[in-house]
Amino acid sequence: MSFRRIVAMVFTRRFYFLLALGVIPLLTAWAWHGTRWLVLLYNAVLLAAAWLDYFQAADLAGVRVKRLLTKRFMIGAENDVQISVINRAPRKVTFTIRDEYPPELELRGPRSLNATPRRNEIIVGYRLFAAARGDYNFGDIVLRWPAPWNLVVRQLRVPAAATVKVYPNINEAKKHELFAHRNRLLQAGLRRTAFRGQGREFESLRDYVRGDELRHISWTATARRGKLVTRQYQIERNQSIVVMLDAGRLMTSRIEQLSKLDHAINAALSIGYVATQGGDNIGLLAFTRQVSTWLPPKRGHAQMNAILEALYNIKPQMIEPSYARAFQYFQQNCKRRSLVIILTDLVDRDASAELLAHTATLLPRHLPLIVTIGDKDLRSLVAQVPREVADVYKQSVAEELLQQREEALARITELGGLALDVPAGQLAFQLVNKYLEVKERGLL
Repeated sequence: MSFRRIVAMVFTRRFYFLLALGVIPLLTAWAWHGTRWLVLLYNAVLLAAAWLDYFQAADLAGVRVKRLLTKRFMIGAENDVQISVINRAPRKVTFTIRDEYPPELELRGPRSLNATPRRNEIIVGYRLFAAARGDYNFGDIVLRWPAPWNLVVRQLRVPAAATVKVYPNINEAKKHELFAHRNRLLQAGLRRTAFRGQGREFESLRDYVRGDELRHISWTATARRGKLVTRQYQIERNQSIVVMLDAGRLMTSRIEQLSKLDHAINAALSIGYVATQGGDNIGLLAFTRQVSTWLPPKRGHAQMNAILEALYNIKPQMIEPSYARAFQYFQQNCKRRSLVIILTDLVDRDASAELLAHTATLLPRHLPLIVTIGDKDLRSLVAQVPREVADVYKQSVAEELLQQREEALARITELGGLALDVPAGQLAFQLVNKYLEVKERGLL
């Protein structure tokens, strides 16, 4: 990295210690007139020595410094930051390095780094823990190296401003590669045992086996061969999945170190990753009062990268979401039948009624799947034995909220949709399972 030199002189502890020694004569012999002149001369000599020491410090003509960042920082993980120091001069110099990292990120490791390169490159590093997604700004890199008498150190500030993006943790989504592999086997027809309602694409004919459904019997082939013949089907490819992501008020609450929105985003990435591996189209719609993000369903890794870019900086907002605008926008822009996964949260009956009313408008053209993040606190509160009257009231409220949630989810299944209510830690796992179940049963 080329840089303009912003060199400064910084006094050391030794200098301040010697400066303090010069005050002692003033305290012990203030009355003697010559003491003041002696102290003044001492201080002048000390400053001159420091100035001379500064000019004796090693020159940095052959030194280069740069910051090495990983392509993507991940939320909820320790991310590596490396500093490369190249010293092409023959003189061996020990540098103390301080990087101006984003204060919003948590430092894991020493605040100052040391490097002693001599005609080579040395890379030192530290880690930053990211607790939230978004853009974060690095500042300059500051190098210090000592002068021979250790009265001063030289300080060089290297302009190195940079912005890093903290993304959802894609590694969590990749943990579901086993499911993606299972899905690919289904697509390839390697699992062709007849499941009830499996698939819609005709694959081949085979002899009838006890237990096969009568509706799968090919009567034309049976008449031609003189024995019962069954049609085999395979899971359809190139189907559409759209994730509708609620970024409203209820998604701001935190579970462990992540907000409910972060858990929902991780689940969205998991389903997108598995769908991409299985050859399906995946789309995204994020909303609060308005639709903030819309990616039409497409397939391929380029689409997954686009979804990742769209999700990294979405923040939950303390406003109520507008299901009406979100569903209207989706139906205007997506005509093909899709599995619509609605990642949201429900608390009261009014919010549930609004969501159900607009979800019902998707039927029968689309297949809606409402996914809510179960509240461990409510369930643990209900399970406790009340000790005071106040505990009884709290439990009554918690039970009512849980009942309203269950009634809302049961209502969507009565209308022909699907519903999931799972704890945050199992959200991605259960959602991927549900998606594969939909594929196997041929519900799309």
